[in-house]
Amino acid sequence: MNTAIALTAFKTIVIKEINRILRIWGQTLVPPAITMTLYFLIFGKLVGSRIGEMGGHRYMEFIVPGLIMMSVIQNAYGNVVSSFFGSKFGRYVEELLVSPTPNIVILAGYVAGGVLRGVMVGGIVLLVSLFFTDLSIAHPFVMLGSVFLAAVLFSLAGFVNAVYAKKFDDISIIPTFILTPLTYLGGVFYSISLLPGFWRELSLLNPIVYTVNAFRYGVLGESDVSIPLAFGIMLLAIVVLGAYCLHLLARGTGLRS
Repeated sequence: MNTAIALTAFKTIVIKEINRILRIWGQTLVPPAITMTLYFLIFGKLVGSRIGEMGGHRYMEFIVPGLIMMSVIQNAYGNVVSSFFGSKFGRYVEELLVSPTPNIVILAGYVAGGVLRGVMVGGIVLLVSLFFTDLSIAHPFVMLGSVFLAAVLFSLAGFVNAVYAKKFDDISIIPTFILTPLTYLGGVFYSISLLPGFWRELSLLNPIVYTVNAFRYGVLGESDVSIPLAFGIMLLAIVVLGAYCLHLLARGTGLRS
């Protein structure tokens, strides 16, 4: 396929995703800001004042990176799963399938939309956090890299969910019963170094532990895991999930009926 045509197709999908995010901003951008404000008030101010410090930082400072990353993960995932399933439900995904647009361009367009929403919401939550605490960024490139990789990874995961989903209920099962528990158990509100040996080792099987700690290291300079290992796991997961998404598109799994 001609590179110019591929770029046009990619830009078209991304612009559609941006318009969708901004058109329903009351559903895509405002609720996360309100939810995170409540987290900051309840866990940061009320609970945090009794906990004191964690990881050498005030509890409010400790949870801010985790809450920002949580918002990035949930919104990157949610944007792709809802948008791509919507295209299946509205049957306009068939226009993409019969067009000469390569599968990798289709996938990249939807993932870019998820990354954009995740980063936008993460930025909003970061701004909200500044009303509650002062943040100094320890390692800016680590912070930005971890946000980008996490958003890509969970956008791909959302795409897989959307491909297999057959009804609207199916796009909420994974976020409710898998993604949310993994997020809360991923070191957002506590350091996994506080856990007993067995549970700490078990926590290391949770991919969200690596995304949260990589971002926390970027902001605070503290992490419970090796940063090269965290980035390596995120990159490996992106490659595996990306290849699987392309395989699903090539087979037409859940797309052709």
